Amino acid sequence: MLTIHNFHKAYHGHTVLRLDEFTIDSGIHWLRGHNGSGKSTFLKALAGILSFEGDVTIPPAISLKKHPTAYRSAVNFAEAEPVFPDFLTGTELIRLFKSAKNAPAWQEEPYVESMGMTGYLPDRISTYSSGMLKKLSLVLAFLGRPACILLDEPLTTLDAESLPILSAWIAGQHQQAGTTFLLSSHQPVEGELLPNVREILVAQATLHHLA
Repeated sequence: MLTIHNFHKAYHGHTVLRLDEFTIDSGIHWLRGHNGSGKSTFLKALAGILSFEGDVTIPPAISLKKHPTAYRSAVNFAEAEPVFPDFLTGTELIRLFKSAKNAPAWQEEPYVESMGMTGYLPDRISTYSSGMLKKLSLVLAFLGRPACILLDEPLTTLDAESLPILSAWIAGQHQQAGTTFLLSSHQPVEGELLPNVREILVAQATLHHLA
């Protein structure tokens, strides 16, 4: 669960998003809005990557502004178009994220195997295609013991065979650990892939909940 307090994000004095009080309950949520509506900005702010006025808290009363380290340990994020250091291998990046997130040993293995990534993880990231980068970013987002996972355009650049695999990851993580998911897209809710998803509609300068 995420609770948003007096959220305000502006660029050069122009308000992009404003939200006074808003709670995103435990569950799987689909954040939908047209390109430029503020979806990525909102998720990056919730992840603690972009500055904003106001605050965000997760149980038990962990504040992004007051407890930034604890908050970022519990909230994972995958970008729409991930960029990683070219000189690292996928294996090295996973190792770094596992250390930062205090992840269990071998946690990444079922994710890596189900997405068919084992063969290229030892290679440098500079050799990866956009689809390979996307899969790597999604694996990283599931590492540790996240209370909330934010996925920006998670279906973009994924091949058709990987979509049900990602959906199984999301459903399994929510059922087993109670992790809250917030996924962004300009597309309608993928009801067949995520039958229990709830939609949140984003419009510039505000947010509307469509429960």
